[in-house]
Amino acid sequence: MIHLQEVKATIASGVELVAVSKFHPVEVLREAYDEGQRIFGESRVQELQAKQAALPSDIQWHFIGHLQPNKVKYIAPYISLIHAVDSFKLLLEIEKQAAKVQRTIPCLLQLHVAQEETKFGFTPAECTALLQAGAWRELEHVQLAGLMCMASNTDNRQQVEAEFAQAHAYFNEIKSRFFADDPAFCQRSWGMSHDYRLAIKHGATLVRIGSAIFGERAY
Repeated sequence: MIHLQEVKATIASGVELVAVSKFHPVEVLREAYDEGQRIFGESRVQELQAKQAALPSDIQWHFIGHLQPNKVKYIAPYISLIHAVDSFKLLLEIEKQAAKVQRTIPCLLQLHVAQEETKFGFTPAECTALLQAGAWRELEHVQLAGLMCMASNTDNRQQVEAEFAQAHAYFNEIKSRFFADDPAFCQRSWGMSHDYRLAIKHGATLVRIGSAIFGERAY
């Protein structure tokens, strides 16, 4: 039994639901698909490949985990959005593999705002430096479409809100500085099952929800 409709009822209009389906079997994804869900998020390339082959072709697959450059080639033919670009090296590899399959792949830059060393991503200063350097403008098969972040894994609601607010303010800053004439740079991917309501309050356009829909994962 999944809880897709109950979750959808709590999501504001204009916010898209990414159903985080990693570690869940194809049968469960099919149930969500039959209820109308079309965007699914996976974080392991091998698992994503198996599911993509087994499920309908109109699904939009989002890669939401840490992506190793040597794995990009396996998902380049069909991936709809890569959420967690955390280095220019990875952007270059996405460009290379997207060119081979004659696609333009939308990507989000991963922002590190959480107070945890384990999180990947650019600090705001590093992200600004990357954008100022400008080499990304030469990438013809990569479309920078926005930002992604994860808040600290804490029960401190004020801290989580502050981190989402920081990410939203930073998005607005770089949107006006670097992407003012680019309507494609519009996505803000933050918020998961335990904090997506706060994320929506602070500008999220994509929320990544797994356990609230599918229950706890079977590892």
